[in-house]
Amino acid sequence: MAQRYEINLNSSPFIIIFLYFCTQMGILYIVPTPVGNMEDMTLRAIRILKEADLVLAEDTRTSGILLKHFQIQQHLLSHHKFNEHGTSASIVERLQAGQTIALISDAGTPGISDPGFFLVREAVRAGVEVQTLPGATAFVPALVSSGLPCDRFCFEGFLPQKKGRQTKIQSLADEERTMVFYESPYRVLKTLQQFAEVMGPDRQVSVCREISKVHEESVRGTLQEVITHFTEHEPRGEFVIVLAGRNEK
Repeated sequence: MAQRYEINLNSSPFIIIFLYFCTQMGILYIVPTPVGNMEDMTLRAIRILKEADLVLAEDTRTSGILLKHFQIQQHLLSHHKFNEHGTSASIVERLQAGQTIALISDAGTPGISDPGFFLVREAVRAGVEVQTLPGATAFVPALVSSGLPCDRFCFEGFLPQKKGRQTKIQSLADEERTMVFYESPYRVLKTLQQFAEVMGPDRQVSVCREISKVHEESVRGTLQEVITHFTEHEPRGEFVIVLAGRNEK
């Protein structure tokens, strides 16, 4: 929420000047981008990106294709997990100086298993207004179309690749809510097998791949049935695993 100030004309001129500049801060927009189909881009997202003084992109080459498609010519600056701790301070200074800045990731909503959290936290701490646009994110359509309860769920994102992976899976064995995970094609079969070992082969699961793309597919059934499917069919694309909670039959 934007901060409001009431200026007393009898106040010190230095205070008046300070408050004036506080009210002239820019806005940080978090802008979702399509996870597959370009038609999933919202009209508001296009407008914000065209109006922004600067667009922060996880990968400027990938985002450059998106911006060119929608005839957006704003300057792109690289902002990703490897440099965000070093660049966020200067970005916040730009926002405090009145610039409007938009943050996008390669696909989906920034901050959801993508860079974004750190910059948002620093902007909020500095008193900068942050607005997040509704839009594309991979796990929502996967969850809703899974056929599993979606009134209560927990989003786990990517599991640890090595250290702590098995411990994390064990900690979720008694979770009663529907669970949502992101996974790469190289580890999806291993992940399903680990789930079956800890939670049992009869646990219900829905595995969705290539959401909003030409080859979108959902494979539903027990863990054992879905493991058999991806043993016979090589996993390709980006995956969302939606796993039933402990008591869901």
